[in-house]
Amino acid sequence: MKIALLGYGKEGKSAENYFKTHSKGAKIDIFDNFDPKKLNPEDYSSYDIFFRSPSVPPLGLSNESSVTKYFFDHCPCPIIGVTGTKGKGTTCSFIKALLDAEHEDAYLVGNIGSPSIDILDKLTPTSVVVYEMSSFQLWDLEKSPHIAIIGHIEPDHLNVHKDYAEYLSAKSNICRHQTPKDYCIYYSENPESVKIAKKSKAKKLPFPFKLPENIKNAITLPGIHNQNNFTAAVAAVASFYNISPDAYLSEHQTAILNGLKNFKGLPHRLEFLREIDGVKYYDDNFSTNPSSTRVAVNAFPDENVVIIIGGRDKTNNEDLPEIHEILKSKNLKDIILMGESGHELARRYKDARFTTVESLEEAINTAREKAKLLKPAIVLMSPSAASFDMFKNVYDRGDQYKLLIEKM
Repeated sequence: MKIALLGYGKEGKSAENYFKTHSKGAKIDIFDNFDPKKLNPEDYSSYDIFFRSPSVPPLGLSNESSVTKYFFDHCPCPIIGVTGTKGKGTTCSFIKALLDAEHEDAYLVGNIGSPSIDILDKLTPTSVVVYEMSSFQLWDLEKSPHIAIIGHIEPDHLNVHKDYAEYLSAKSNICRHQTPKDYCIYYSENPESVKIAKKSKAKKLPFPFKLPENIKNAITLPGIHNQNNFTAAVAAVASFYNISPDAYLSEHQTAILNGLKNFKGLPHRLEFLREIDGVKYYDDNFSTNPSSTRVAVNAFPDENVVIIIGGRDKTNNEDLPEIHEILKSKNLKDIILMGESGHELARRYKDARFTTVESLEEAINTAREKAKLLKPAIVLMSPSAASFDMFKNVYDRGDQYKLLIEKM
């Protein structure tokens, strides 16, 4: 068997290990810096199959596949797929915590966890997989999960997708191929999510919905958006048991509360780090666009907030007016601007609350001094931009922030 890997990130490396183990004598060629613009179909015609990395667009060749497509073709158990522009990871984590509380043989894969092919050998028909699915993984998927969750959708990754319509079409594959035996759970307050759900033939369940007070109070993550994410998780687990969300909330309260008790939020997603001298520090470094920063700011409506914002803009600065509108929020008492977009915000707009800094350490020290004058207060790092101007990636940015807070 002759296999080509186009891209050699996490999924490419996992695919290489998998096929070395499962296809004795397989010849595997790796094209690490593959450029789809220079594609010559004849270069790959001799391969039995080639796997695209998630960021490589579909090429329209008969022998192409992806780790996601291969996994869906070979997975022996139900899949709960979760997509959306933001909130996917937290929703997946809520689902996993609830399934663990029910002692299910549950696995978390995709953007949030291991590449799905890593767990394929562990699965049995009684397992259940929770799959966080980006538009790249959904791009040309020809099967949909048994339970599909469509969260809030808005433009993103338009530096890779040719336009918003293509992005929406990719997202739609999470439910496009469902049958009446499946479930489609959609965010009823987002028009794009509603439109995508209409393409599904599955049973449809809208969220958010009202939670019992004791369960709502057990959700430790701040913000109404996390309560909404939790209702999506409730609907997913209820669908797994083929009962209504109301029945699940009523009949499984002990397990739900145990799941919430053991739930730990995801790193760098509005993560509480510590409190020092009346100041609480939050890490929201996964915020790479204005919508996620708006959600973070709105999570603390009655607090004194000092925000650290800025980085590599993904829109050629077209979203700076939207960011500026967010920064007008009354709970933001001081605004620390760093990175490329932060400096551009300072250049374009004048605001007495603005302080421009040159490094992350300076940003934290400045925010700390500002917050001391406001305490009780919150220091929130929610960059609303990518990280590549100053850091290796978003994880590096978040990890450095956490380390500096820990050293205080």
